[in-house]
Amino acid sequence: MKRSISITTAAALAASLLVGAPAAVADDAASSSNYVVSTRSFPKVNTAKTNFFAEATSTNVDEDSNWGGLESMNVPQTKSTAEKEAEQKAKEEEEARKKAEEEAARQQAEAAAREQQEAAAAASRSQEREPVVEGTPAAQVQTPSVPVPASKNGQAIADFASKFVGAPYVAGGTSPSGWDCSGFVQWVFGQFGISLPRTSGQQATVGIAVPSLAQAQPGDIIANGMHAAIYVGNGMVVNALNPAQGTQITSLAVFSGGYSIRRVL
Repeated sequence: MKRSISITTAAALAASLLVGAPAAVADDAASSSNYVVSTRSFPKVNTAKTNFFAEATSTNVDEDSNWGGLESMNVPQTKSTAEKEAEQKAKEEEEARKKAEEEAARQQAEAAAREQQEAAAAASRSQEREPVVEGTPAAQVQTPSVPVPASKNGQAIADFASKFVGAPYVAGGTSPSGWDCSGFVQWVFGQFGISLPRTSGQQATVGIAVPSLAQAQPGDIIANGMHAAIYVGNGMVVNALNPAQGTQITSLAVFSGGYSIRRVL
């Protein structure tokens, strides 16, 4: 009897639980609709806040900072290829400018020397010689009387020719009363029994050639196609110059251009 009551009681309790469960679930569902859901969002940060460039350019260093000696290092200054090329170009242009100035100065000096030589020799050029004046009274011409030395050598010829300094110049003349440059040389050598051609160009080919002025001796003939003279030593010659100067002893500057040194004794 007691066992049957217990079974009946248990069954009744189970039935009540089955009936009450849906209601409880429904109540829970109904109550869940009244919940308040709250959320909080934060902005997403993707960029760095630190300005490294600004820090790098504005960093201050104390004057008494110690960097282990790096602050006193002597770092050599290097130059770019463009700077080196520019310096080399400037150097080359400066050298070219100096060479051009030196060359211009040299040419000017040579031109001045040539003009001086030409001016000195202008009076002795055969093309510029004045013609013989017809009808000149013989009394106006002083003919020196100089004995011919007995010895016949170069020094004797130079000494004899030098005695006629001051004799008149006459274009085409061949005697002490008046001669031109080649006429003077021809007449002097004629007094020593030596026959010479008439013109200076021909006289520049007679005898034996002397290689240089250092080897020239008194009595040698110095001539070219424009002028002729007799060497007296020390770079000097005796020669008939022009109507204004007559016969004089001068330097070799009277020769325009080159000349030939000839020895006939």
